[in-house]
Amino acid sequence: MNQIICIGSVNLDHTYQVPHIVRPGETIACAGYRRHWGGKGLNQALALARAGADAHLAARVSAADLPALAALGAENGLDTALTEGCASPTGHAVIQVDGSGQNCIVIYAGANATLDGGFVSAALAPFGPGDLLLLQNEVRDVPGILGAARSRGLTVALNPSPVDPAMRDWPLEEADLLILNEVEGEALTGSAEPDAILDALARRCPSTRLVLTLGGSGSRYRFGGESLIQPVFRATAVDTTAAGDTFTGYFLSSFVKDRTDISAALSSAAKAAAIAVSRRGAADSIPFAAEVAGSQLRP
Repeated sequence: MNQIICIGSVNLDHTYQVPHIVRPGETIACAGYRRHWGGKGLNQALALARAGADAHLAARVSAADLPALAALGAENGLDTALTEGCASPTGHAVIQVDGSGQNCIVIYAGANATLDGGFVSAALAPFGPGDLLLLQNEVRDVPGILGAARSRGLTVALNPSPVDPAMRDWPLEEADLLILNEVEGEALTGSAEPDAILDALARRCPSTRLVLTLGGSGSRYRFGGESLIQPVFRATAVDTTAAGDTFTGYFLSSFVKDRTDISAALSSAAKAAAIAVSRRGAADSIPFAAEVAGSQLRP
């Protein structure tokens, strides 16, 4: 077993290289433009597959884009048999990336907003105890999907991104793993300090493994009496767009293989994310397992 299904978003993104993130009322010229695959669901599913996991993507795109997505999956070892074509346009994001690699993103849901209960039930049908479901917040009714997965005995990993105020009322304690960054942690707890975020989430979700990513300050893990700190691997950042998705995919790929060696999972995820930020693009930036294993990057 130990299959991982990702029910999530797929986008065809528009990325603009800009001298700085555009300000209100300002018009600027971009230095470069790319149209490429993205979406947190696809990014994380590709990261899982490239890390060597038995990964499956359940999503919706326009019928016209489905063959290209299926080809992308085949090239990367990602099973897209559970992904459907539909009449709605494929979702997309408009992404600005400045000279330091920082970004801002506007998302159009498109086909991602059409996932309903029937779709979710059909997607989860082949999976059961021992398998893992990965969720983000770019599709509808994430709490309902979480509950449906738990009723089938799946382990559930939730990346509460993009964060919104409604998440404070979500049943976060039903997730087996929460993987989030400091912005999401502050939105959910009201605390900005990493230990305070972890303390608050641990009180609310005592049976949930917590992974908090902190950008250039690395990442932290908390579960029960175990606390771990993972530093970043040094790399020159040119585009941070899919760094968190890469981290999530690599961490979970290691986790399902050995649920006791969290330190190795954190290290692999951190190194993969460092490689990703050194490249432009979203899905295009995610490294393969051999690249991560052979990398000479150091913390």
